[in-house]
Parts: sequence; structure tokens; C-alpha cells
Amino acid sequence: MSDVKVTVKSVKGHCSAGYKPGDYFMLKGGLMIEAGKPAGICVYALPAMIHYLSAYCRETSPDDWINQLKELQCPDHENTVVFALERL
Repeated sequence: MSDVKVTVKSVKGHCSAGYKPGDYFMLKGGLMIEAGKPAGICVYALPAMIHYLSAYCRETSPDDWINQLKELQCPDHENTVVFALERL
């Protein structure tokens, strides 16, 4: 299982959780979430992304659709935060 760094790429509007571009958190080995900067994780964004993140950290065949995933976003359509994904 890969570690995944989830970094705020952009914020449209006002993020109630206070995320700003460059903020991040880590998914370690597909099992543990490690806060980065800031030292908290949004309870609305995380549930929207967690199923994709758990699949993204697994080793899959190169043609698996999950390997095409590069970004996820929070569910707030008016104040959207876009997160970039990076396998480490």
C-alpha cells in the first residue's frame, strides 16, 4: 500500500474549515490518516473522499481507472476545495 499525500490545490469561495492552497494531510499505508498543515481534517471533505483514497493507495494494474485519478473535491459546490493526490 502506498502512502498518499492529499494537498489543497485550490479554494473557490470561502472554506469553512480554513483550508488554503498548499495545506495537506497524509493517508499512511491506507490505514492511518495523519494531519499535516493545518493540524485538522475537514469532517465534510474526508467522508466524500475516503473511498477513493482507500482505493488510490492500493497497488493496481496500470489500466485500472483509479490510476487516472489526480484530484478530488469537497462536496460544497459553492465553496469548493480541490485536492491534488500524490502517491509516495
